Order: sequence, then C-alpha cells, then structure tokens
Amino acid sequence: MLTALPDAVVRNVRRTYRDVEQALSRQPAVRAVTALPRSAWFVGNVGGRRPGSAGQPPASWPSPTFAAQVVMDELILALAQGLNPLPLGADYQRVAAELAHARLLFEAEGWLDDPESYHRQPPPLIEPSFDRGKALRQPYERLLFPSGWQPRPEEPGAARWASYEANRTASATVLRHRDRPRPWVVAIHGFAMGWPSADLIGLHAVHLHRDLGLNVAMPVLPLHGPRRLSRMSGEAFLSFDLINSVHGLAQAVWDIRRVLSWVRAQDPQGVALYGISLGGYMASLMAGLEDGIDAVVAGVPIVDFPRIFSHQSPVHIRLKAIEHEILDGNAEIVHRVVSPLAYAPRVPKGRRFVFAGVGDRMAMPEQAELLWQHWDEPEIAWYPGNHVGYLLSRKVTAFLDRSLTASGFRAEPPADSDR
Repeated sequence: MLTALPDAVVRNVRRTYRDVEQALSRQPAVRAVTALPRSAWFVGNVGGRRPGSAGQPPASWPSPTFAAQVVMDELILALAQGLNPLPLGADYQRVAAELAHARLLFEAEGWLDDPESYHRQPPPLIEPSFDRGKALRQPYERLLFPSGWQPRPEEPGAARWASYEANRTASATVLRHRDRPRPWVVAIHGFAMGWPSADLIGLHAVHLHRDLGLNVAMPVLPLHGPRRLSRMSGEAFLSFDLINSVHGLAQAVWDIRRVLSWVRAQDPQGVALYGISLGGYMASLMAGLEDGIDAVVAGVPIVDFPRIFSHQSPVHIRLKAIEHEILDGNAEIVHRVVSPLAYAPRVPKGRRFVFAGVGDRMAMPEQAELLWQHWDEPEIAWYPGNHVGYLLSRKVTAFLDRSLTASGFRAEPPADSDR
C-alpha cells in the first residue's frame, strides 16, 4: 500500500519542476519547439469549432496557409519570450509593491470609480516643428513637439518614467494634400512599430492617402520608434513592469489628443481613428474619451493587457505573478483607468468597426470579441490569418475602405503632381 509522500518531498519536486521549466524557458530554441504542439492544438480546435455568433471567429477547416501563419505567430512569441530577461525574485516584490501602491492611490483619488478623471487635458498643439523625409518612395512630413506629459509625482514608477529622456519628444508622420480641406485619419501603429517605413505599410497609409484621397496623421506612441529606450521599439512599454504600460497608455492618450488638436486646426472634413494591434487598443480607448470622432476602426485589437500578459507568459512566471497578487488582482484593477472596456464609446454604433484574424496568436481572437461585445456588437470582419495576415488580406482592405467611405471618409484621388 502506497503512503503519502512527505511534505518536504512534494515541495522539492515542485521546486525542481519549476526550476527545470524556468531553465528551459530561457532557451529560445527549446521554446520554438514548444510552439509546434501549441500550434497544432490551436489549428485543430479552430477546425472543430461550431459556428458561433457574428462576433466569434467563423468555423472552417484550416488550410495549410492558415496553419503556417499560426506557426509563425507562435514561433515569434516563443523566440521573443526566450530572449527577454526573466524577472527575478526582487522584481516580483517591486512590481507587486508598485501595483498595490497604485491601487490604493487610484482608489483614494476616485480614479477607479471615474476612470476618465485620471486623464488630464493637454494644451492644444499650436506650433509644432516640422521636418521632411521619404520612405518607400513616399514623401512625408514629420511633426515634432515636446510631449509635456509625466506621471503625477505620487504615482509609483513616476521617477523611472521621467528618466526616459528620448520619450519626452513626441512626433507624428503626416501625409497630407494641400489643394483643399479633406477628411483626416489619425492612424495609430502597433507594438514594435513607430518608424515611417513600418507605419506606412502596417497602417495602409499610402493607400488611404493616394487611393482614398485622405490626409493621414500617424502619431508615434511612447517608447516607440525614435522614442525607444533599447534596440527594440516599444520594449519597455509592454514589459514585466506593468505600471509602465499604465503610464505609456496614459501618455499616449495625451499625445494623441495633442495631435488631434492640431488636426482639427487644419479645417478637416471629418476625423476618423484607425489603429492596429496596440494602436487598435489606443483607437478604442480614444473612442471612449474623445468627442467629435466621426468613425473608428480597430484592427487586430488588444483591449486587456493583464490578460495578454497572463496568456503569453511562461507558466512559472504566471503562477508566481498570481502568488504575488500581480495578476488576478492589482494589475487588472489598476489598468481600469486606461482600459477601453471601462469607457462607453462616444462614436455612433454604425461608425464603429472591428477586424481580426481567426489565427491570431498574439492579440488573440478573444480580445476582438471582448471589444465587439463592449461596443454593442458593431460590424466585424474576420480574416483567415495570423496577427499580421491583415496585410495580405483583400477582405481587410475592402472592409477598411468600406468602413471609412460609408462614414463619409473619401475624397477624390489627387493628381499625380500632388502625390
């Protein structure tokens, strides 16, 4: 008859398992191998799912191209997780303390009950600096201005954020026609973007400008592009320092509001918001904070950072974060002030649009579903691909065009001399 193992033995077994799992998670090649069974499980699950409501990904038997795109997403995630430094014991304690402090502060100030009151109104952007450049044969203007945003001194992580010198200068890439007033689209890039060449491609900016005849302003998000702190654009924005994402999102609201104030001074024939991935988060958030937006399109959107972090973290990090009340606790509560799901959209329902990928393993289809539900089930388009598959999808391009033109965002294409 077997007897129960002593508690000390059980603890040692658990500790050994966590040590092995942690050691393996440091090896990109090992994590890349684990991407294959995860991909196989997901692809099989998609193929066997029954059709749901309009807000759920459609059920269809996956094609080889679809499976390859899922593997691509999983490999990128696996390699990125393996290369990032893993948090140490002191990091868990520090992040837990910052989030606990933030929760108490936010509760005391009433920001959790009234999230909009957390955001301060910036001064209008009146006289920005300009320079010019060209990327992918497309001339552009670069609008430059001091951001002017800092966390309140009493907020945790404020001193760390204030030390990010490169982040203090905000900018936006602008494509505009000079012949007459036109509609403007404020297009917001995704994570790891923020460079003109990447944003021109990733935001369909050249198509919007040349083919639809629109003016386009593309703000650079905090800690991205020329505002980055390390070689990777945006790395410090979405890190284990979860209070950083709160500061980053709050500063992004401030900076985008300043860009919007400049756009509105250009006599626009309407203003739309369009964002991809992290930019979809920002477009959704701004749609709940800013009046006077005529249409909003959220592409492959993220809307819940703590949930994304929990889903994509190695098991030992997720469990330890829960143990320290970082996840399933303070992170979710503190992020309420910058969550699109905490704000009722101010854009009419008929002018809210979402598109997402059935095989997206980075933002995940459930993120788009959450936004679709919160937005009272507006029009949504699903394409059979991964996180960046929208770039190759004619369905997405047609949906984007129809979303904007149905909202009145179309001008006659410019003459060749104006391109």
